[in-house]
Amino acid sequence: MEEERKRFIYSMVFPAFFLFLIWVIKFFEMTMDLSFVEGGVYPRRASGLKGILFSPLIHGDWKHLLDNSLPVFILSLALFYFYRDIAFRIWFLIYFISGILLWGIGRQAYHIGSSGIIYGLAAFLFISGIIRKVRSLMAISLLVVFWYGSLVWGLLPFDFKVSFEAHLTGAVSGVLLSVFYRDQGPAPERTTLEDEPDDLEHQNGLNGQDGQDAADEKWKDDG
Repeated sequence: MEEERKRFIYSMVFPAFFLFLIWVIKFFEMTMDLSFVEGGVYPRRASGLKGILFSPLIHGDWKHLLDNSLPVFILSLALFYFYRDIAFRIWFLIYFISGILLWGIGRQAYHIGSSGIIYGLAAFLFISGIIRKVRSLMAISLLVVFWYGSLVWGLLPFDFKVSFEAHLTGAVSGVLLSVFYRDQGPAPERTTLEDEPDDLEHQNGLNGQDGQDAADEKWKDDG
């Protein structure tokens, strides 16, 4: 129990730090009456490449930040708890791969926010849990569907004020990484046939009894 508690606390450290960072950035932006929007990804423009690094840290308003805060924290926590050996690698690969893909296919506008990371984490946790066939991870897959199943609608261009391309590229990066790293991290559970020794012992017992019966029968015949 103590070990699990330590593991849970450790898993919270980076997600909490990232959450703190994006809130500090937004607070600084608002109090200084600044706009960091131009730090976002601007597709197929050299000046927009910096957004690959900065766009997940920038949010349009407080509502945008609030909407992203809980999902990015919970999904990051799940990643670091269940995939702690490869969590940093997966998290930052989603961060950068989704940004690079967004720069390549996005609309000509500034794309900001951490929703690409959210979609990447959700896709990774869902697909990886199914691929690995680990009960705890499959449970996480079901929880992702239950809590964030509505995210699938964000992959479609219903609202052109929303960067569905960031959602799409995040999800694609999560799926690709779940397949690429399918042999790393938590190992699939092995099925053990616990009844086999009992069956063998039972079979030996039957063979022994058959032998004794045969000996008794032979003794009777000789008599």
